[in-house]
Amino acid sequence: MSLRYALLAILTAAPLTGYETAKRFEGSVGHVWHAPDSQIYPELRRMETEGLVQGREERWGPNSTKTRYYITAEGESAFRGWMSEPLRYAPWRDVAHMQAAYFEWTDPDSVRMHLQQHAQHYEEQIAQWSSQVQAIESHEHPMIAARLQRYPAEQHARIVAFKSFAYEGLIRLAQAEVDWANSGLALLEELEAQDAEGAG
Repeated sequence: MSLRYALLAILTAAPLTGYETAKRFEGSVGHVWHAPDSQIYPELRRMETEGLVQGREERWGPNSTKTRYYITAEGESAFRGWMSEPLRYAPWRDVAHMQAAYFEWTDPDSVRMHLQQHAQHYEEQIAQWSSQVQAIESHEHPMIAARLQRYPAEQHARIVAFKSFAYEGLIRLAQAEVDWANSGLALLEELEAQDAEGAG
């Protein structure tokens, strides 16, 4: 997936300035697709050049203007086309699991630190994503509010359900990582007990 499809996804909710797009990105799509502001602004300009979005200058204060980006018919068509394509999954890269395969090369305290850190990271993600689900289902999330205002009432249930579904998938994956780390901590205790028995 390229950054542009994430930006098009955001702009299907409402026209936004570059600044607003970056902030909405961080608070919504950014949970599943990371991109810094330094990539978002140039990509919006490229998308405008290619006709996927249209930038309109608006008055901003007494002496300045800002550009608000509107998704075009070409942009909507490109987004629908991307949504219809089968995914090409990237080769698997996972530092934590790679490192775990060689834990015998370090001491038990380091193993414990790695696993506790892993569990804590994903517990924090679960808390963050759970709050997103709550905001989506209560319609308090800014992007959801914008979508529900723009699209007909008969589409509202689907909009909310699919957004919640996406985050619930992330929560399940994160919970699996927490469980895996905790099972590693249990394994470490078991191995330490075996070592103590052998030494005895």
